[in-house]
Amino acid sequence: MTSRKHRVVIVGAGFGGMAAAKALKSADAEVVVIDRRNHHLFQPLLYQVATAALSPSEIAWPIRHILRSQENAHVLMATVTGVDTGASEVVLEDGTREAYDSLILATGAQHAYFGHDEWEKYAPGLKTLEDATAIRRKLLLAFEAAERENDPEKRKALLTFAVIGAGPTGVELAGAIIELGRISLKNQFTHIKPEELRVVLIEAAGKVLGNFRPALSDYTLSALNKLGVEVELGSAVVHIDDEGVRCGVKYLPTRTVIWAAGVSASPAAKWLGIEGDRAGRVQVGDDLRVPGMDNVFVIGDVASTTFNGKPVPGVAPAAKQMGAYVAGVINRRLVGDRRHVPFNYKHAGDLATIGKRSAVTDFGKVVFTGWVAWWLWCIAHVYFLVEIKTRIFVTISWLWTHFTGQRSNRLIVHGAAETKKPLEEVTEK
Repeated sequence: MTSRKHRVVIVGAGFGGMAAAKALKSADAEVVVIDRRNHHLFQPLLYQVATAALSPSEIAWPIRHILRSQENAHVLMATVTGVDTGASEVVLEDGTREAYDSLILATGAQHAYFGHDEWEKYAPGLKTLEDATAIRRKLLLAFEAAERENDPEKRKALLTFAVIGAGPTGVELAGAIIELGRISLKNQFTHIKPEELRVVLIEAAGKVLGNFRPALSDYTLSALNKLGVEVELGSAVVHIDDEGVRCGVKYLPTRTVIWAAGVSASPAAKWLGIEGDRAGRVQVGDDLRVPGMDNVFVIGDVASTTFNGKPVPGVAPAAKQMGAYVAGVINRRLVGDRRHVPFNYKHAGDLATIGKRSAVTDFGKVVFTGWVAWWLWCIAHVYFLVEIKTRIFVTISWLWTHFTGQRSNRLIVHGAAETKKPLEEVTEK
């Protein structure tokens, strides 16, 4: 009788999950990748889909396609609702279960509204392709509605866009939105003018890009101001509704609000029956195992661990390093090597783009700003895309936008379940 192969179940096909799966390619094990979507998403460029610079297919690839040559990999499109650690099984939404010998939870993060979940319907976040295409549609519809609006105050509100949170995502969104309205759509409307567009970046802290060194934060603030972005620092949001945003005593009438202020971990801690940290992340050991669970690993945004006394940041390189590390642990265990080798995170640097030919990059000893940083940012992001074909397409799209100012992905598509009169909905508010 042939014994069953060691079964590794990976929940989540983001950067960490895919890195783990690919690093197990030569393992004498069955690798099962479970995700509720059928695609792997290059999340750092999601904001470019939301602002019509790239199409969804340029930053996402079917998981089955990526793992097509990996004979020991099996992909399931399913939603996980729990983990039965006693039975070593993952519980799926339809009630079925998937057994595991080793479990890797790489389920990422979700939007966090600091106790005000009612704000979500007015201020969508940006974590999925669905989020990006919905935001793109909302942005473009606002311009269309403003073109038809005769009331000056209503038109002003339609052409005011608020981005909450001045981390990399917020900064990149703010810069891209103002370039969309003032460059890409210039001379394409009869009644609205580019100078009427307002983009307001709201941040509760005292500076933008709070995790970057002060000089880069100061440069970013200056660059945003030159672009025309209004930055409100030290302004905590206290209320959001369909008419606008209130920050302290200030009220900003706007019909478009985008949330980039905070995230919380997926419910992995709840699945495991343990208490997460303040953001819901699972506290793991220096080998990324859950304490007391020898065969359960947690990686990426849902894991809480440190390096050199500092938290490992929730960025793509960290998730990929974690995935490769855990795969290495499992590979060694399969051949009887159970040595304890701690995870060692290597920080690759911090990057953020502000707008056309403007970015900041921090590689530790070497720091760049301006157009040099922008080109480095472009090269780094193109390099980490999954396929050569996609790298070529994205490069061409960026060059086209760079030299012409035009964004080619500006179609407004109405779904079957959506209203047939979207502009009326917008203008009635």
